[in-house]
Amino acid sequence: MVASQVRQFDLIAFDWDGTLFDSTAIITRSIQEAVRDVGGTVPSDAAASYVIGMDLTAALAHAAPDVPASRHAALGARFSHHYMAHQHDISLFAGVLPMLAALKDRQHCLAVATGKSRRGLNETLQAVELHGVFDGSRTADETQGKPHPRMLHELMREFGVAPERT
Repeated sequence: MVASQVRQFDLIAFDWDGTLFDSTAIITRSIQEAVRDVGGTVPSDAAASYVIGMDLTAALAHAAPDVPASRHAALGARFSHHYMAHQHDISLFAGVLPMLAALKDRQHCLAVATGKSRRGLNETLQAVELHGVFDGSRTADETQGKPHPRMLHELMREFGVAPERT
């Protein structure tokens, strides 16, 4: 193998929203609309987008600190309502498909570690025809959400890959 073809990493784990999937604006707007719906102080674009990738409950609590815990379920439901209404407007970033194909051709193990739910990730993978491209994934409803590293630790353990090769 030529030195330039030696892999530095065996496992490459991607976040989904805002990394592979161009969803930042819609998530931000959905958070803001949900907070408005339940009567909280609407966060700025920066505050709403800061929480992307986190577990939904933690993200919404952080983005809307004045919404009481007793309203978090309603806040989550309103976020889902707004996000689902716009999800058909979201697509992969340009260049993602050829990049993933090139990584697979070089025998990298590919994974997703996301704050999305399992259902949400599966539906999205199906919609963009990427089911089967990733060797594994972890979602926030299956394990401890980001920023905790547990998702990555579980993926490394699943594929037998050391941290320095991930």
